[in-house]
Amino acid sequence: MISYIIRRFLYAIPLLIAVNILTFTLFFVVNSPDDMARMQLGQKHVTQQAVQNWKQQHGYDKPLLWNTDAQGSDHFTQTIFYSKSVGLMLFRFGISDSGRNIGADIQERAMPSLALALPTLLIGLIVNISAALLMVLFQRHVFEKIGIVLCVMLMSISSLFYIISGQFFIAKILKLVPISGYDYGFAAIKFLILPVLIGVFTGIGSGVRWYQTLFLEEAEKDYVRTARAKGLTETQTLFRHVLPNAMIPILTGVVVILPLLFMGSLIMESFFGIPGLGSYTIDAISSQDFAIVRAMVFLGSVLYILGLLLTDISYTLVDPRVRLT
Repeated sequence: MISYIIRRFLYAIPLLIAVNILTFTLFFVVNSPDDMARMQLGQKHVTQQAVQNWKQQHGYDKPLLWNTDAQGSDHFTQTIFYSKSVGLMLFRFGISDSGRNIGADIQERAMPSLALALPTLLIGLIVNISAALLMVLFQRHVFEKIGIVLCVMLMSISSLFYIISGQFFIAKILKLVPISGYDYGFAAIKFLILPVLIGVFTGIGSGVRWYQTLFLEEAEKDYVRTARAKGLTETQTLFRHVLPNAMIPILTGVVVILPLLFMGSLIMESFFGIPGLGSYTIDAISSQDFAIVRAMVFLGSVLYILGLLLTDISYTLVDPRVRLT
């Protein structure tokens, strides 16, 4: 098992390097530093001198890959690729175009994103799996038909409707929680209740239908029919056989979205004024801070690769065939 984990980890290294090179190509080759300068300056008639000054202030005035005017190792180190991309591989995010320390900002904003996303994920899992098991238990019953109709209705409505409706009725009319804002420590709970509830509610439709499909597919297999023939009740069959054997696709869905816990929810954080990584990314895009956007794109790629690695590791825990292989 240890060799399997090491092998998977080594596979992730060249993938991470490829992501870094692709990110560099998108930000500095497709969209040149001159283009970034003109977008940042935001003027119709920008002089070449103003563009050059902006590039020099932000370290974009160097050659992309090879500095012919330098000597020795400076041929490579005095380039945009070395100063802006090599540091990302070591998680040195550098300074934003507005002069802020990106690494410090990420550390500060990671906890609010986790405080919102972690309970949303856990509560959502419990609610979705429980509802899906009930629908499978009452298969071909009126309860299942009502549940399917409700799920389709919930899936058909935009999440923005739930956000705006929740803020209006629960926060503004009933005044049970604040409309938006954030505080640290236990005081943050009152600000997180509404976005967590809305986040769970918006995922019920698609989540319940997906888990129900998994459980129904598993419930039709031969070993489940054999268990029923031996006298096990439907409840015993679901919890002893169907649920454990459906853990592989469940783990796949859960572990892959773990990186989103750290990256935050772009829409939810923006609407509720939560200072997480999601709103941080949105603000950077709005202000055209390319250094922050580039750092967040790379960080998201790293976390996604880590999620895939955790998925492979989790398979070894629930599937003996992987351990034997």
